[in-house]
Amino acid sequence: MAPRKKSAAKAAPAENNELLLALEAIEKEKGISKEVMLDTIESSLIIACKDEFKQADNIKINFDPVTSTFRVFEEKTVVDVVEDDATQISKEAARIRFDSPYEVGDIVNIEVTPKDFGRKAAQKSKQIIVQKIREEEKKALFSSYSMKEKDIVTGVIQCFQDPDRGNYNIIVSLGKIETILPVTEQIKGEEFYKNERVKLYVTKVEDTQKGPRVCVSRTHPELVKRLFEEEVTEIADGIVEIKSISREAGQRTKIAVHSNDENVDPVGACVGVNGTRVNAIVDELHGEKIDIIVWSEDPAVLIENSLSPAKVVSVTVDPDEKKARVIVPDYQLSLAIGREGQNARLAAKLTGYKIDIKSESQDQGIETETQEFSEEEE
Repeated sequence: MAPRKKSAAKAAPAENNELLLALEAIEKEKGISKEVMLDTIESSLIIACKDEFKQADNIKINFDPVTSTFRVFEEKTVVDVVEDDATQISKEAARIRFDSPYEVGDIVNIEVTPKDFGRKAAQKSKQIIVQKIREEEKKALFSSYSMKEKDIVTGVIQCFQDPDRGNYNIIVSLGKIETILPVTEQIKGEEFYKNERVKLYVTKVEDTQKGPRVCVSRTHPELVKRLFEEEVTEIADGIVEIKSISREAGQRTKIAVHSNDENVDPVGACVGVNGTRVNAIVDELHGEKIDIIVWSEDPAVLIENSLSPAKVVSVTVDPDEKKARVIVPDYQLSLAIGREGQNARLAAKLTGYKIDIKSESQDQGIETETQEFSEEEE
């Protein structure tokens, strides 16, 4: 015969339901399920009761949501001969106590609610609720911000750490949490003001004891990529793709774009009418120059495009060695190389090729200086 459960409990008188109302308010305000809170409170009270009764697994807590009261029960098994008073009750004792016949193996619940348990439960519940709210809020925050990893967030400048020293970290509010924009992730020469809004790239989100730690950057190349995804609908829709990007933050960025629709010009889509789209991104980056070029599967064509705005005479590539030899007109050499080698360096990063640039005079054997650039060179 399957065990049957009977209880010695009688209906409790109606009491105030302040706890239930409080849990419902928490559920609305914090988004933490009332059931989760009750389960947590019940588990903690069971542990407290076990300590008080000095016994183990047969203590049960019952919460009545109507009266908002907690009651404690001992769960005992009906036996012929009692060997353990804590977990067993004889058939005769059960019959007398509950005025009903029982079979061996039946389970009965005997109420053993301690005196003043309601007050103790309320005190314990308050502690548990506060702790659980903190835990659940941390979980919710981590879940929310971990979804923003490798994406852009908008923050508000709160304050500056040790601004008198010249180089300083910036405290930024992201809404429910604050983050630090460290000096190493700031664009050199970029200035911000308190309460100014700023867009940041989330490099990593870590789960710590104090809550989620959001690591952000203004120098990461992906910041520019995400800004284009926000500004250019064709990129957001997948019609235009950013195939490669190289950046020297605060100075210049090169992006190579490709269109999946032959009727859509990828460069024109990114530039926008009268340059509105690219100018919006340049403004966000406080004047950083952006070169937009057409991607090509042919490395020679891609390298030629990547050296824009310089004109190229010829490109010879060695795909196995990932090297390229580029010839440019004499008057274009300085433009191809760029100030302090920046244009050629970014082109090398964009294409993944080590680029050797020579002028036509150099190619014809006239003694002049040559320069070679690779993606590793800074």
